[in-house]
Amino acid sequence: MRVFKNRWFAKFAIKERISDALLCAAVREAEAGLVDADYGGGVIKKRIAREGAGKSGGYRTVILYRRGNRAFFVYGFPKSETANIEISEEKAFKSMSDFVFSLSETVLAGFIEKGTY
Repeated sequence: MRVFKNRWFAKFAIKERISDALLCAAVREAEAGLVDADYGGGVIKKRIAREGAGKSGGYRTVILYRRGNRAFFVYGFPKSETANIEISEEKAFKSMSDFVFSLSETVLAGFIEKGTY
């Protein structure tokens, strides 16, 4: 399983002090079938605990996810600020999922090298 963060999410994770270890743990939980919402189309929502606190007061993340393949963290928000994503956002994430999972390893490597993803 390969785990990625887009540029926006990487900045969010730094600002909120969400470690890569927490992100990898979230993906391991998803691999075990523990997801908070499955929007379909390769888009899931997963809770991540705030450091020193539990998941209920933590963050919600949107992950473009294919079991045993790749996981792309693309969006996150504190639960206290937003209850859920909007329908329009869900549709956009599904389109994004279609795109990223259609990328070959070579094209994906090129995006990573350029810092695009």
